[in-house]
Amino acid sequence: MGIHELPVPDGLVLRPFRGVRFTVDEPARVTSPPYDLISDGDVRVLLNAHPNNVVRLILPGASPSFPPTSGGASSDPSPASRSDKPLEERYVEARDTLRAWLDSGVLASDERPALYVYEQSGPGVLQRGIIGDVALTDPARRIILPHEDVLPGPVADRLALMSTTQANLEPIFLLYDGAQSTATTLVDEVAVNRAPLVSARTEDGLDHRLWAITDQAEIDAVNADLRSRQALIADGHHRYATYRMLQRQEHAARATSQPSPLDVAASSPPGASGSADERALGPWDFGLALLVDSSAYPPDLKAIHRVVPGLPLDEAAARAKGSWRVQDHPTLTEGLAALDAAPEPAFLIAGEGGCHLLTNPDPVQLALAMPADRSDRWNSLNTSILTEFVMPRVWGMRDDEQAVRVVHHDAEAAARLAVSMGGTAVILKPLAVEDVLAVAASGERVPRKSTSFGPKPRTGLVLRTFAID
Repeated sequence: MGIHELPVPDGLVLRPFRGVRFTVDEPARVTSPPYDLISDGDVRVLLNAHPNNVVRLILPGASPSFPPTSGGASSDPSPASRSDKPLEERYVEARDTLRAWLDSGVLASDERPALYVYEQSGPGVLQRGIIGDVALTDPARRIILPHEDVLPGPVADRLALMSTTQANLEPIFLLYDGAQSTATTLVDEVAVNRAPLVSARTEDGLDHRLWAITDQAEIDAVNADLRSRQALIADGHHRYATYRMLQRQEHAARATSQPSPLDVAASSPPGASGSADERALGPWDFGLALLVDSSAYPPDLKAIHRVVPGLPLDEAAARAKGSWRVQDHPTLTEGLAALDAAPEPAFLIAGEGGCHLLTNPDPVQLALAMPADRSDRWNSLNTSILTEFVMPRVWGMRDDEQAVRVVHHDAEAAARLAVSMGGTAVILKPLAVEDVLAVAASGERVPRKSTSFGPKPRTGLVLRTFAID
């Protein structure tokens, strides 16, 4: 098969797989947050919780003695760059650890392929969805929609990890509008009436439960319901880009060689174009994904804040006065309250000496800064204005992984990090879900690190390996 002949699913397809799960007595202790939310300090906590914590697979080579970062912040390099081990050695270490855990029984595969109902619950939180193998498709086909751009470093890192381990170690997070869907009805029936395979309470107070759907009629009903629907990537843009890159890489390799036993054995998924005889489908034509009906379980969308280490707060405020109304606030609490009440666009900048609220930008300067080839909705997003106007025009820098660090959700952590680095925290309001959906549906993508959808799936409850899948 040539590289231009990738399988083309005829819709949104979720294939069952033989999940790989930990056999330990306390499953919560071997789980972790998604890889890109784990600080070096978190690594120590996770490894202290259990020596077989999944962090050893998703951040290979990460050492509990490696110098920690502050406040869970990330500057968005390749995650593996936080280790002092050579790159290739880290990925090989993850592969060997995965194999050793499978051989020793720390990890075991389920006997039958399944779709997995996954529930997260806690104070003010209830989310249910289905975990399975989602059939990969070009975003141009408008079946699986990205809404953020990706960076080459994290994609290269995840590609090296996936190709070396031949595994998907954590699911991406997809949302779809299921409005009265058969799939959601089944998800709720399973969660309410059936005994779970796994129950775990994590340190954040959330309860996680997992059920397996193995009945073929139920699996067929789910896929019949999903096929005509459209999904938004809520979390996992870099991993989805990696899935597709790995798919192209594997098919290109096989185009110049004899079919492997894995190719021959692979079965055609529901909804794939062409028969198994016409195209050799492999496990790399799918990616591990959690699919959630956003009409039944509306997502929680939070902001991702910025910290600019090389920009002192007083300088940031002084420069902003040429194009923004700048109001001083002595405490972060007062500043956050003012930000919450302010109409968009508005930003709170914080650091040593207090904070300042930026509002009412000069309309002429703003209009000149925003790209003419973007939609009005895209140009009105606070992250777009930050990326196109505030950072380059006001402060003379780009909002990129070299110059800027990011902090998910926690404004206080962002302010503390800014103080410790002698820089400026830029605190934003969350985007509106409807704006993100509209931008994605029109074919545009919001600037990097614009959204943090939650609750995110916990890593380590169920894994997928290509050889077993």
